[in-house]
Amino acid sequence: MASSNFVDYVKIYCRSGNGGKGSSHLHREKFVAQGGPDGGDGGRGGHVYLKGNSQLWTLIHLKYKKHVFAEDGGAGSSCRSSGSDGEDVTIEVPLGTIARNVETGEILCEITEHDEVKILKKGGRGGLGNWNFRTAVNQTPRFSQPGEEGSEEWIVLELKILADVGLVGFPNAGKSTLLSVITSAKPKIADYAFTTLEPNLGIVEYHDFKSFVIADIPGIIEGAHEGKGLGLRFLRHIERNSMLLFLIPADSKNIKEEYEVLLNELEMFNPELLDKRRVLAISKCDMLDAELTEAIAVDLPKIPHIFISSLASVGLKELKDLLWTELNK
Repeated sequence: MASSNFVDYVKIYCRSGNGGKGSSHLHREKFVAQGGPDGGDGGRGGHVYLKGNSQLWTLIHLKYKKHVFAEDGGAGSSCRSSGSDGEDVTIEVPLGTIARNVETGEILCEITEHDEVKILKKGGRGGLGNWNFRTAVNQTPRFSQPGEEGSEEWIVLELKILADVGLVGFPNAGKSTLLSVITSAKPKIADYAFTTLEPNLGIVEYHDFKSFVIADIPGIIEGAHEGKGLGLRFLRHIERNSMLLFLIPADSKNIKEEYEVLLNELEMFNPELLDKRRVLAISKCDMLDAELTEAIAVDLPKIPHIFISSLASVGLKELKDLLWTELNK
């Protein structure tokens, strides 16, 4: 886990720039006995932006860059010259990134589209120079405004994978095997639980150059909504999927009961997940004969279902057809 390149949670310290100080300068020139005020305004402090980049899929580039500072604005000067604005800082993040306040947990912004830009921390406004304060009563003001201070705080960036279909199942249910068979993805596959500790994405090629994205979510266990088995880290990736594909092996003791346990974990984590379309795939069906398949089908949940075998390539074409149909409903 420590050597993984997939990072979906980082905490960074952001500070926007302070606004520049306004100038209190009085005009001085040969043959001008009493020059008036001509102090310029201070420049704006730099902003800190979040920008979506569809070429990124992890936050690893921010893992070792914990501090992000924008530049302060320049001070105003004579001849009504304004100070330069502080240089902005843009943090590029993958699509599906959410920024939260560390202390309150409040969502500050979220990025879901390529090149989408949101202000994370606003720079301070520049102070006004004394030229702005001249009046008929006070024609030579000798004061100006200081710049507005920027803001600073610790911010958490969380990544929630964006995909059309999310694979949901218990550990070692065959999700990674299915992903490797119907896409070009090459996830780690082994005969033990929690082989997958990070989401894997794959593109499913469909007819007429159409395609959709499927995500292999790490296995969920009972009690995941309480944090068991890194459950909270895994469950949040399901929130951004358009549809859920439940994968349960044919050799399970009770398929319907396992489905209900998985559904309950999703509901306890976020009830809105139950509003997503759901499809049930019974894997390892090469172990079943026709009679046993019919017997199992009678007691399945009332959602679209299909029997498949990743190793024997049974039902995979029909699974693609079913997923595409459900996605376009």
